[in-house]
Amino acid sequence: MSSQPSRIKPPLGPDNAWWWEAVSKGTSFPIQRCAACGKLRHPPRPMCDACRSMEWNFVAASGRATLHSYTVIHHPAFPGYEYPIIIALVDLEEGERAISQLVDCDRDAVRIGMSLEARIQTDADGFKLPVFGPAA
Repeated sequence: MSSQPSRIKPPLGPDNAWWWEAVSKGTSFPIQRCAACGKLRHPPRPMCDACRSMEWNFVAASGRATLHSYTVIHHPAFPGYEYPIIIALVDLEEGERAISQLVDCDRDAVRIGMSLEARIQTDADGFKLPVFGPAA
């Protein structure tokens, strides 16, 4: 076990635990889908806003996205994180938006509209987190 502090873990509940489990099994970016009408939704939630159904499944996103906006976090510096952190608002190819970390990209090279791809980052303690990096 690493002596370095780890990333703060997300709280897991009935509406999102399945999402983190799918990520831990290798799905780089799962998107919840209404089983009744097929509407995609992210972040996960219990009811479809289109038809009010509470039945759902999920699809694996292609991983392709476009950078819509971003911010660079410098403070507060929590243990377990490397700063600065680039937080990205991405438009997934499937039409949903998501917030994630942008990795493997110098902050001076970040450009709105740049092509991104999802990948899974595994922390030292084994926690898996979907992140985005510049498309190959």
